Amino acid sequence: MKYTILGAGAMGLRLGVLLQQAGFEVDFVDDWEPEVNTIKEQKGVYVSRDGQNKQLVPINISFPEEYKGNPDAYIVFTKQMGLAEMLKRCSHFFTKDQYVISGMNGMGHIEKFNKYFAKDKVIGGTALIGTVLNKPGDVDFIGKPGAGSMHLANQTEKPDDKTKEFIKDFEKANLNPVLTTNFMGTLLSKVIFNSVVNTLCTMMQIPMGEFIQSPTAEKLSRQLINEAYDVCEREGIKLLSSREEEWETVKFVSEISNPLHYPSMYQDFSKGRPTEVDYINGYIYDLGLKNHYEAKTHDFLRNLVHLAEFSGNFNLDEYVKSIQNK
Repeated sequence: MKYTILGAGAMGLRLGVLLQQAGFEVDFVDDWEPEVNTIKEQKGVYVSRDGQNKQLVPINISFPEEYKGNPDAYIVFTKQMGLAEMLKRCSHFFTKDQYVISGMNGMGHIEKFNKYFAKDKVIGGTALIGTVLNKPGDVDFIGKPGAGSMHLANQTEKPDDKTKEFIKDFEKANLNPVLTTNFMGTLLSKVIFNSVVNTLCTMMQIPMGEFIQSPTAEKLSRQLINEAYDVCEREGIKLLSSREEEWETVKFVSEISNPLHYPSMYQDFSKGRPTEVDYINGYIYDLGLKNHYEAKTHDFLRNLVHLAEFSGNFNLDEYVKSIQNK
Protein backbone atom coordinates (compact mmCIF):
# COMPACT_ATOMS: atom_id res chain seq x y z
CA MET A 1 0.00 0.00 0.00
CA LYS A 2 1.05 3.58 -0.60
CA TYR A 3 0.26 6.27 1.97
CA THR A 4 0.24 10.07 2.00
CA ILE A 5 0.38 11.88 5.32
CA LEU A 6 -1.64 15.10 5.43
CA GLY A 7 -0.18 17.13 8.26
CA ALA A 8 3.52 16.51 8.89
CA GLY A 9 3.44 17.53 12.53
CA ALA A 10 4.46 15.34 15.44
CA MET A 11 1.98 12.48 14.92
CA GLY A 12 1.97 12.67 11.14
CA LEU A 13 5.73 12.36 11.06
CA ARG A 14 5.75 9.47 13.51
CA LEU A 15 3.23 7.35 11.63
CA GLY A 16 4.71 8.21 8.26
CA VAL A 17 8.31 7.50 9.25
CA LEU A 18 7.37 4.20 10.92
CA LEU A 19 5.41 3.08 7.85
CA GLN A 20 8.30 4.13 5.61
CA GLN A 21 10.80 2.23 7.76
CA ALA A 22 8.49 -0.82 7.55
CA GLY A 23 8.94 -0.79 3.79
CA PHE A 24 5.92 1.16 2.56
CA GLU A 25 5.96 4.09 0.12
CA VAL A 26 5.03 7.24 2.01
CA ASP A 27 4.68 10.90 0.99
CA PHE A 28 4.07 13.88 3.25
CA VAL A 29 1.97 16.97 2.54
CA ASP A 30 1.81 20.01 4.81
CA ASP A 31 0.77 23.65 4.55
CA TRP A 32 3.05 25.02 7.31
CA GLU A 33 5.84 26.76 5.44
CA PRO A 34 8.57 26.51 8.13
CA GLU A 35 8.03 22.73 8.33
CA VAL A 36 7.99 22.06 4.58
CA ASN A 37 10.86 24.42 3.77
CA THR A 38 13.06 23.13 6.60
CA ILE A 39 12.56 19.48 5.66
CA LYS A 40 13.26 20.24 2.01
CA GLU A 41 16.43 22.19 2.87
CA GLN A 42 17.86 19.52 5.17
CA LYS A 43 16.60 16.72 2.86
CA GLY A 44 14.69 14.93 5.58
CA VAL A 45 13.46 15.11 9.16
CA TYR A 46 15.60 14.71 12.26
CA VAL A 47 14.16 11.91 14.41
CA SER A 48 15.15 11.12 17.99
CA ARG A 49 13.63 8.81 20.59
CA ASP A 50 13.18 10.20 24.09
CA GLY A 51 15.69 12.89 23.18
CA GLN A 52 18.43 10.42 22.19
CA ASN A 53 20.09 9.13 19.01
CA LYS A 54 18.98 11.92 16.69
CA GLN A 55 19.33 11.00 13.03
CA LEU A 56 18.22 12.44 9.69
CA VAL A 57 15.52 10.37 7.98
CA PRO A 58 14.98 11.27 4.30
CA ILE A 59 11.32 11.90 3.46
CA ASN A 60 9.41 13.32 0.50
CA ILE A 61 7.36 16.39 1.47
CA SER A 62 5.28 18.83 -0.59
CA PHE A 63 2.93 21.75 -0.26
CA PRO A 64 -0.68 20.82 -1.20
CA GLU A 65 -0.58 22.73 -4.49
CA GLU A 66 2.50 20.90 -5.77
CA TYR A 67 1.61 17.33 -4.79
CA LYS A 68 0.78 14.91 -7.61
CA GLY A 69 0.81 11.50 -5.87
CA ASN A 70 -1.94 8.88 -5.95
CA PRO A 71 -1.91 6.90 -2.67
CA ASP A 72 -4.24 4.17 -1.52
CA ALA A 73 -4.99 6.14 1.65
CA TYR A 74 -4.42 9.51 3.26
CA ILE A 75 -3.47 9.53 6.93
CA VAL A 76 -4.60 12.85 8.38
CA PHE A 77 -3.07 14.47 11.47
CA THR A 78 -3.75 18.19 11.12
CA LYS A 79 -5.18 20.35 13.90
CA GLN A 80 -8.97 20.49 13.95
CA MET A 81 -9.11 24.25 13.36
CA GLY A 82 -6.98 24.01 10.20
CA LEU A 83 -8.50 20.87 8.69
CA ALA A 84 -11.16 22.45 6.44
CA GLU A 85 -8.60 24.70 4.72
CA MET A 86 -6.10 21.84 4.41
CA LEU A 87 -8.65 19.55 2.77
CA LYS A 88 -9.72 22.31 0.39
CA ARG A 89 -6.12 22.90 -0.70
CA CYS A 90 -5.60 19.16 -1.18
CA SER A 91 -8.90 18.38 -2.89
CA HIS A 92 -7.44 18.55 -6.42
CA PHE A 93 -5.63 15.23 -5.92
CA PHE A 94 -8.40 13.30 -4.13
CA THR A 95 -10.05 10.43 -6.06
CA LYS A 96 -13.17 8.34 -5.38
CA ASP A 97 -11.14 5.17 -4.77
CA GLN A 98 -8.92 6.59 -2.04
CA TYR A 99 -9.43 6.10 1.71
CA VAL A 100 -8.89 8.57 4.52
CA ILE A 101 -7.61 7.38 7.92
CA SER A 102 -7.34 9.63 10.95
CA GLY A 103 -6.52 9.44 14.63
CA MET A 104 -6.86 13.19 15.17
CA ASN A 105 -7.61 14.64 18.57
CA GLY A 106 -11.11 15.92 19.27
CA MET A 107 -14.24 15.80 17.14
CA GLY A 108 -15.42 17.73 14.10
CA HIS A 109 -13.21 16.14 11.44
CA ILE A 110 -15.54 13.37 10.23
CA GLU A 111 -18.09 15.82 8.81
CA LYS A 112 -15.28 17.57 6.95
CA PHE A 113 -13.98 14.28 5.52
CA ASN A 114 -17.47 13.42 4.26
CA LYS A 115 -17.40 16.44 1.95
CA TYR A 116 -14.63 14.76 -0.05
CA PHE A 117 -14.78 11.02 0.75
CA ALA A 118 -17.68 8.53 0.74
CA LYS A 119 -18.55 7.07 4.12
CA ASP A 120 -17.28 3.64 3.08
CA LYS A 121 -13.85 5.20 2.53
CA VAL A 122 -13.58 6.89 5.95
CA ILE A 123 -11.71 5.19 8.80
CA GLY A 124 -11.62 7.06 12.09
CA GLY A 125 -9.81 6.21 15.24
CA THR A 126 -7.51 7.05 18.09
CA ALA A 127 -3.77 7.18 18.66
CA LEU A 128 -2.35 6.85 22.17
CA ILE A 129 1.19 7.51 20.97
CA GLY A 130 3.29 10.26 22.54
CA THR A 131 5.29 12.40 20.11
CA VAL A 132 6.79 15.91 20.26
CA LEU A 133 7.69 18.26 17.42
CA ASN A 134 10.69 20.10 18.87
CA LYS A 135 10.87 22.55 15.98
CA PRO A 136 10.38 22.46 12.20
CA GLY A 137 12.05 19.35 10.81
CA ASP A 138 12.86 17.88 14.24
CA VAL A 139 10.61 15.30 15.94
CA ASP A 140 10.99 13.22 19.10
CA PHE A 141 9.30 9.81 19.40
CA ILE A 142 8.32 9.32 23.05
CA GLY A 143 8.60 5.80 24.46
CA LYS A 144 10.32 2.61 23.41
CA PRO A 145 9.75 1.12 19.93
CA GLY A 146 6.25 -0.32 19.89
CA ALA A 147 4.99 2.02 22.62
CA GLY A 148 1.43 3.21 22.26
CA SER A 149 -1.55 1.87 20.37
CA MET A 150 -4.30 2.75 17.92
CA HIS A 151 -7.99 1.87 17.63
CA LEU A 152 -9.57 2.19 14.18
CA ALA A 153 -13.14 1.79 12.92
CA ASN A 154 -14.86 2.21 9.56
CA GLN A 155 -17.53 4.90 9.49
CA THR A 156 -19.89 2.26 8.04
CA GLU A 157 -18.84 -0.11 10.86
CA LYS A 158 -18.34 -2.77 8.17
CA PRO A 159 -14.60 -3.48 7.65
CA ASP A 160 -13.75 -4.29 4.02
CA ASP A 161 -10.72 -6.11 2.62
CA LYS A 162 -8.81 -2.86 2.06
CA THR A 163 -9.27 -1.87 5.70
CA LYS A 164 -7.87 -5.22 6.81
CA GLU A 165 -4.82 -4.60 4.60
CA PHE A 166 -4.29 -1.21 6.26
CA ILE A 167 -4.41 -2.90 9.65
CA LYS A 168 -1.75 -5.41 8.57
CA ASP A 169 0.46 -2.57 7.35
CA PHE A 170 0.06 -0.73 10.65
CA GLU A 171 0.92 -3.93 12.51
CA LYS A 172 4.09 -4.26 10.45
CA ALA A 173 4.97 -0.66 11.36
CA ASN A 174 4.64 -1.58 15.08
CA LEU A 175 1.69 0.79 15.63
CA ASN A 176 -0.37 -1.81 17.55
CA PRO A 177 -3.68 -1.20 15.74
CA VAL A 178 -6.98 -2.66 16.94
CA LEU A 179 -9.90 -2.77 14.48
CA THR A 180 -13.34 -2.21 16.01
CA THR A 181 -16.87 -2.04 14.62
CA ASN A 182 -17.98 0.74 16.96
CA PHE A 183 -17.26 4.01 15.16
CA MET A 184 -18.52 6.69 17.54
CA GLY A 185 -17.58 4.70 20.62
CA THR A 186 -14.02 4.41 19.33
CA LEU A 187 -13.72 8.13 18.59
CA LEU A 188 -15.28 9.30 21.86
CA SER A 189 -13.10 7.02 23.97
CA LYS A 190 -10.04 9.06 22.95
CA VAL A 191 -11.89 12.36 23.29
CA ILE A 192 -12.70 11.47 26.89
CA PHE A 193 -9.10 10.47 27.61
CA ASN A 194 -7.87 13.77 26.15
CA SER A 195 -10.52 15.76 28.02
CA VAL A 196 -8.85 14.61 31.22
CA VAL A 197 -5.11 14.35 30.57
CA ASN A 198 -4.58 16.94 27.85
CA THR A 199 -6.64 19.64 29.49
CA LEU A 200 -5.49 19.20 33.10
CA CYS A 201 -1.80 18.88 32.17
CA THR A 202 -2.10 21.99 30.00
CA MET A 203 -3.73 24.03 32.76
CA MET A 204 -1.04 23.04 35.26
CA GLN A 205 1.77 22.97 32.63
CA ILE A 206 3.01 19.58 33.84
CA PRO A 207 3.85 16.22 32.23
CA MET A 208 1.50 13.26 32.56
CA GLY A 209 3.63 11.50 35.17
CA GLU A 210 3.53 14.50 37.49
CA PHE A 211 -0.21 14.86 37.04
CA ILE A 212 -0.95 11.27 38.00
CA GLN A 213 1.11 11.56 41.20
CA SER A 214 -1.18 14.28 42.52
CA PRO A 215 -3.57 13.23 45.31
CA THR A 216 -6.37 15.01 43.40
CA ALA A 217 -5.68 13.33 40.03
CA GLU A 218 -8.14 10.49 40.56
CA LYS A 219 -10.93 12.71 41.85
CA LEU A 220 -10.59 15.19 38.99
CA SER A 221 -10.30 12.41 36.41
CA ARG A 222 -13.34 10.52 37.65
CA GLN A 223 -15.41 13.70 37.74
CA LEU A 224 -14.62 14.44 34.08
CA ILE A 225 -15.02 10.79 33.04
CA ASN A 226 -18.39 10.49 34.77
CA GLU A 227 -19.73 13.62 33.12
CA ALA A 228 -18.53 12.47 29.70
CA TYR A 229 -20.06 9.01 30.14
CA ASP A 230 -23.34 10.61 31.24
CA VAL A 231 -23.32 12.60 27.99
CA CYS A 232 -22.55 9.57 25.82
CA GLU A 233 -25.26 7.49 27.48
CA ARG A 234 -27.84 10.18 26.73
CA GLU A 235 -26.65 10.32 23.10
CA GLY A 236 -26.85 6.53 22.81
CA ILE A 237 -23.10 6.07 22.23
CA LYS A 238 -21.68 2.81 23.60
CA LEU A 239 -18.06 3.39 24.57
CA LEU A 240 -15.27 0.81 24.27
CA SER A 241 -14.68 0.60 27.99
CA SER A 242 -16.43 1.14 31.30
CA ARG A 243 -15.94 4.23 33.46
CA GLU A 244 -13.57 2.28 35.68
CA GLU A 245 -11.57 1.02 32.69
CA GLU A 246 -11.31 4.58 31.34
CA TRP A 247 -9.81 5.73 34.63
CA GLU A 248 -7.41 2.78 34.59
CA THR A 249 -6.32 3.79 31.06
CA VAL A 250 -5.66 7.36 32.20
CA LYS A 251 -3.66 6.01 35.12
CA PHE A 252 -1.66 3.46 33.10
CA VAL A 253 -0.74 5.78 30.22
CA SER A 254 0.19 8.63 32.59
CA GLU A 255 2.09 6.50 35.08
CA ILE A 256 3.65 3.75 32.94
CA SER A 257 3.48 4.44 29.18
CA ASN A 258 4.25 8.17 28.91
CA PRO A 259 5.07 9.70 32.31
CA LEU A 260 7.47 12.28 30.85
CA HIS A 261 5.17 13.32 28.02
CA TYR A 262 3.58 16.77 27.75
CA PRO A 263 0.27 16.29 25.83
CA SER A 264 -0.25 17.93 22.46
CA MET A 265 -2.61 20.57 23.88
CA TYR A 266 0.18 21.75 26.18
CA GLN A 267 2.62 21.78 23.26
CA ASP A 268 0.29 24.15 21.39
CA PHE A 269 -0.40 26.25 24.48
CA SER A 270 3.28 26.63 25.39
CA LYS A 271 4.06 27.91 21.90
CA GLY A 272 1.23 30.46 21.92
CA ARG A 273 -0.88 28.52 19.41
CA PRO A 274 -4.65 28.01 19.77
CA THR A 275 -5.55 24.74 21.49
CA GLU A 276 -8.14 22.15 20.44
CA VAL A 277 -10.06 22.39 23.73
CA ASP A 278 -13.30 23.37 21.93
CA TYR A 279 -13.12 20.11 19.97
CA ILE A 280 -12.49 18.04 23.11
CA ASN A 281 -14.06 19.33 26.36
CA GLY A 282 -16.19 21.76 24.36
CA TYR A 283 -17.51 18.96 22.17
CA ILE A 284 -18.54 16.92 25.22
CA TYR A 285 -20.32 19.93 26.73
CA ASP A 286 -22.15 20.79 23.50
CA LEU A 287 -23.19 17.16 22.97
CA GLY A 288 -24.59 17.16 26.50
CA LEU A 289 -26.62 20.31 25.85
CA LYS A 290 -28.15 18.59 22.83
CA ASN A 291 -29.53 16.04 25.30
CA HIS A 292 -30.54 18.56 27.99
CA TYR A 293 -27.52 17.78 30.19
CA GLU A 294 -24.80 20.16 31.34
CA ALA A 295 -21.29 18.74 31.66
CA LYS A 296 -20.36 21.73 33.78
CA THR A 297 -16.82 20.63 34.68
CA HIS A 298 -15.92 20.26 31.01
CA ASP A 299 -17.32 23.70 30.22
CA PHE A 300 -15.50 25.24 33.18
CA LEU A 301 -12.18 23.71 32.08
CA ARG A 302 -12.72 24.81 28.48
CA ASN A 303 -13.19 28.40 29.62
CA LEU A 304 -10.17 28.20 31.93
CA VAL A 305 -7.99 27.08 29.01
CA HIS A 306 -9.28 29.98 26.91
CA LEU A 307 -8.53 32.39 29.77
CA ALA A 308 -5.01 30.97 30.00
CA GLU A 309 -4.59 31.35 26.22
CA PHE A 310 -5.74 34.96 26.44
CA SER A 311 -3.51 35.83 29.39
CA GLY A 312 -0.53 34.15 27.78
CA ASN A 313 -0.85 36.37 24.71
CA PHE A 314 -1.90 39.49 26.59
CA ASN A 315 0.47 42.44 26.21
CA LEU A 316 0.54 44.00 29.66
CA ASP A 317 2.86 46.87 28.66
CA GLU A 318 0.52 48.00 25.90
CA TYR A 319 -2.45 47.71 28.24
CA VAL A 320 -0.70 49.85 30.90
CA LYS A 321 0.10 52.49 28.26
CA SER A 322 -3.50 52.55 27.07
CA ILE A 323 -4.70 53.10 30.66
CA GLN A 324 -2.15 55.85 31.25
CA ASN A 325 -3.13 57.63 28.02
CA LYS A 326 -6.80 57.81 28.95
